[in-house]
Amino acid sequence: MRRIFSALTNIVAKNWIIIVTIAAASFLRLYRLTEFARFLGDEGRDAIVVKRIIIFEHFPAVGAPTSVGQVYLGPFYYYFIAPWLALFKLDPVGLAYGVAVFSIVFLAVIYLLTRHFFNERVAIIATFLTSFSYVLIELSRFSWNPNLLPLFSMLTVFFFLKALKNKSKVFYFLFGVFFSFSVQLHYLAMSLALPVLIIGLEDFLSNVKSRGEKIINYSISVASFVFFMIPLLIFDLRHNFLNSRNFVRLFQSGEAIGDGKIFTLVSTFSDLNQYLFSISFNNVLALVLFVIILVLFFFNLQKKEYYFRAFIIFFIGSLIVISLYPGVKHPHYLGMLYPFYIIVIARILSDFLKRGIFDKVLVFMFLIAFLFLNSKNYLFLKEEPNNQIGLAKNIAQKIYENVKTDKFTVTSLPEKYSDSTYRYFLEIWGKRPNETDSMEKADELFVVCEKKCSPIIGNPLWDIAYFAPTEIVGEWRVRGVKIYKLTRHEN
Repeated sequence: MRRIFSALTNIVAKNWIIIVTIAAASFLRLYRLTEFARFLGDEGRDAIVVKRIIIFEHFPAVGAPTSVGQVYLGPFYYYFIAPWLALFKLDPVGLAYGVAVFSIVFLAVIYLLTRHFFNERVAIIATFLTSFSYVLIELSRFSWNPNLLPLFSMLTVFFFLKALKNKSKVFYFLFGVFFSFSVQLHYLAMSLALPVLIIGLEDFLSNVKSRGEKIINYSISVASFVFFMIPLLIFDLRHNFLNSRNFVRLFQSGEAIGDGKIFTLVSTFSDLNQYLFSISFNNVLALVLFVIILVLFFFNLQKKEYYFRAFIIFFIGSLIVISLYPGVKHPHYLGMLYPFYIIVIARILSDFLKRGIFDKVLVFMFLIAFLFLNSKNYLFLKEEPNNQIGLAKNIAQKIYENVKTDKFTVTSLPEKYSDSTYRYFLEIWGKRPNETDSMEKADELFVVCEKKCSPIIGNPLWDIAYFAPTEIVGEWRVRGVKIYKLTRHEN
């Protein structure tokens, strides 16, 4: 016991900075999670799907649809997160805890991998930036498929670079696997394909004698990628290539690709900095910073620092592809960029630590400023919780108490699909409403009015119009949300 205690003490003494950093980051990801976890339409929909997996009712071949174009993702996220809902006995907060725990694992991953590729200084700076970035903390505090993208994109790049260095078929296989998982979390992870192509092509052309073996290795990656996409491929085959047709239609309509101007690249980079540093960032400043990174990249070509160059390629290459998307760049759209950009910043700052005291002070001030700017957005430390899970549960309880038939349905106004949160609780309590958009006529309709919404009878929402209500027979209020029970007189 003394030797074990001595060994543990020695480990803590040598690694106290990273231990304290990850401990503080874990607190920020777990503090009052139940009260602050988001539980809206998407989260309710996912909870229903995962619950049906757990009870062996339905095993989906597709995941969530994209917000643009209705292209379905793969089902990886549902199966990956399912054990957490089971562990918490179907309490949906279990899904949020699962994402939070994996985000903490991501901190350890970025520390270990950055130390592996670079050194301890770079690893500590990268872990610090990852730990206290508000956008990464926010994405870790609720369940949603894109929220795991920073972890899986980082592992994808790790296995890719290790495969090229070690020529190991196992790493080529794992690269394909994790690339597939990343794409199933969000299709914007396909932006990794450009830097993979650039680095992979360079590797392929570097040695003529080994090209045959490299073709075999790359084929292993492609095969493992396709293998883990099989459920989605089967779905497409069974539904007359619905997903493929929607994907093609998305590009044909011009919704997927923007005009490709340099302005979109700079504005996307500006958004990235604004999210990561929690500060207003104009396009002029973004352009200057981007040019600096490009200069460092070309300077690095002379130094031949392989991994720094590789991460800059992954950062710039992915950024270029994502910038082609013409819509608003929401924080989760840039999920795969955060770790690459953070590592590039950490590598640049680490050079200052090797210089004089003034340079070391500049790095220290940068990190303090980063923490200060981001900490202003840690609203869960000082504001009252919204308790969305508790609210959905209370609303569902009121509906449950007033259901008088087996054939009933639930909808909500003004956001139609937010009713999935109430449906989830009703389903696990044994009173399952008709499926959303079901053609089966219900005998009772419950309308949850989350904001001011009128009229109720005669509202054009499909769920209400199809039910064709003639009378409001019940009305209740739960924490400012009104619930209406409607029936109709049959002719």
